[in-house]
Amino acid sequence: MEERDGDAGYGMGMEIVQKQENDASIVASEEMELNITGILEKIENFTQMISELLESGKTMFKELSNEFEERLITIHKEQIDKWQEEIKELRLHDASNEEASAILHNARFLLQNPTIDT
Repeated sequence: MEERDGDAGYGMGMEIVQKQENDASIVASEEMELNITGILEKIENFTQMISELLESGKTMFKELSNEFEERLITIHKEQIDKWQEEIKELRLHDASNEEASAILHNARFLLQNPTIDT
């Protein structure tokens, strides 16, 4: 019977050890859950920060894109206006040259044919 009492004591000791291990695992689990919760909060905060950075970046690039587009349109317009002015000046110059050429042609004709009037 003593062995049984010893065995029974051993069994009670195992139950206490298992209960302590369960309590330790519950404490560890709660601690682990707190750690996991902390990490999940970090993930959420990081995700939110990235989302805000993306939105900020999109807005910034959209503004830059609009400014870039406006500037390119302005550069294009200025260059076209410059070339149109050059065309206008060339046409005026050409008209002046044509007028001078016609006067010279008439003068040459008169010099080559002086007897027509007499």
